[in-house]
Amino acid sequence: MIIGVTGGIGSGKSTVIKMFAKFENIAIYIADSQAKKLMNSSEEIKTKLIAEFGENTYKNNELNTAFLANIVFKNKEKLAVLNAIVHPVVHKHFHNFILENAQKSYILYENAILFENNSNNFCDKIITVTAPENIRIERVLKRDNTTITAVKNRIKNQWSETKKILQSNYVIQNIIRENTQHEVTRIHNILTNTNR
Repeated sequence: MIIGVTGGIGSGKSTVIKMFAKFENIAIYIADSQAKKLMNSSEEIKTKLIAEFGENTYKNNELNTAFLANIVFKNKEKLAVLNAIVHPVVHKHFHNFILENAQKSYILYENAILFENNSNNFCDKIITVTAPENIRIERVLKRDNTTITAVKNRIKNQWSETKKILQSNYVIQNIIRENTQHEVTRIHNILTNTNR
C-alpha cells in the first residue's frame, strides 16, 4: 500500500514524517531529497539540466540550487521543464524502492507537489498536512535564508490547501504538536488495522 503525504511549503511535512518514522514495518520515501540526490548523481539529469539551463547549473560538480531556484520559481514554463527532466528518473527510482519494500505494512511517499505532478495517481491513500498560511510563512523564514516574497512565490506555484484537502483521505492540521502526534497515530492504526 502506498500512502502519499503532501502539503504546502512550511506545513510541516517533515515533522509528520518523523512521527511516522517511529513505527516499525513501514518504509519512507522522500521525493524531494531523493530528487536532489539524483540531480547530483544521475548523468542523464546533469546533461539535460546543463543543456537547458546552462553551465552555471552545476558548480564544482554539485547542483547550484540557488541559481536554479532563482530561474524556476519565477517562471512556470521553466519549472515545468525542470520537472519533466527530473521526475521520470525519480519515478523509476521510486518504483525500485517499492519492489525492495514490498513486505512492509505500507510505504509513505512524501512529495510536496504530489498532485501537481500527478504522483497521486499511484497512491492508494493520501494524507495532506496543513497549517494556516501565516504560520507556514513564519516557519519557512525561520528555516531557510529567504524572503517573504520568495516564500509567497513558492506558495503560488503549489496547489491551494483547499484543492488538496478535497482530494485527500486524511488531513493533519499541524499546529499543535500533541494534536499532530495523535492524528499520526490514529491514521497509522487505521492503515494497519490496529487499535492500540
